[in-house]
Amino acid sequence: MLNIEIRHAIDPVTASTFDTSELREHFQTSNLFVPGEINLIYTHYDRMIVGGACPADGPLELDHVAPCGTVSILDRREMTIVKLGGPGKVTCDAEYDMVHGDMLYLGMGAGKITFSGEGRFYILSAPAHQTYPSRLIKIAEAANVTLGAAENCNERTIYQFVHPDVMKSCQLVVGMTKLQKGSIWNTMPAHVHDRRSEAYLYIDLDENARVFHMMGEPDETRHLVLKNEEGALSPPWSIHCGAGTSNYTFIWAMAGDNVDYKDVEMVSMETLK
Repeated sequence: MLNIEIRHAIDPVTASTFDTSELREHFQTSNLFVPGEINLIYTHYDRMIVGGACPADGPLELDHVAPCGTVSILDRREMTIVKLGGPGKVTCDAEYDMVHGDMLYLGMGAGKITFSGEGRFYILSAPAHQTYPSRLIKIAEAANVTLGAAENCNERTIYQFVHPDVMKSCQLVVGMTKLQKGSIWNTMPAHVHDRRSEAYLYIDLDENARVFHMMGEPDETRHLVLKNEEGALSPPWSIHCGAGTSNYTFIWAMAGDNVDYKDVEMVSMETLK
C-alpha cells in the first residue's frame, strides 16, 4: 500500500501563530514505518520527499508517485534510502543488500524500487537534473568529523554519506550524527541555511526517551517533542537543533540550491529567543 501526504510550505509569520497541534501537523514527520506500507510526505520545501517503507510480510514496490508528475518516481529525481533495523534488500538498477545504518543513493532514471526483508527503510528524494551512479555507502566509507565537548553536552560525530567529499549528487546531501553518552544537544550553536531545506529523523532512542526539537526563526523559536523514529521538516528560514533526555542519533537530509554543507548562517546565543 502506498500513502502520500502533501505538505505545503509555511512562511515564518504564519508559523509563529501556530499552537502545538498545528506545529505538529505541518512540521512533524511520524508514522512513516507501518508494516506493509510505503508512506511518503511530498513537501513543497525544495520538493523534498520524506518517507518510509516497512515490507513486513512481503516486498513493497515504489514506482508511480502522482505528485511527481512522471511515470516513475526516479524519472526526474534522485533518492537516498537509509536502512533501519534488521537486514533487508533494495532492488532497483541492481540488488543492494543493506544492514542498519547503510545508505543507498539511487540516481535519476534508476527505475522502480522494491523493498524486501526485515526492518524499515527511510526514504529521501529530491528533483535531479542529471544522472549520477547509484552507490551503496557503508558507515566506514562515510566522511566523518567529531565536534563538541563532553562539558558542553554536545560531543558528537557527524557521518557524511551522500556528500561532495564522498560522492556526487545533484542536490541531496545526507548523513547521520551520533551523540556520545552524556551528550544531548545537537546543532548548537544553531544556524539557518536560506538556500536549502532540511529534514531530521531521530533514531536510537529508548521507548520513554524524547528529543525536544527546536525550530522557528531565531528570535521566535518553537519546539516539537519527538520520540524514536519521528522527525521534523525544517524550512530554510528555521533553526534546527535539539536536546534529548538521553543521547541519540539523527539522520539529516538537505536539498536546495547547492551541496555546500558549510553554507550556513550562524545564529548567536544573543539572538535566540
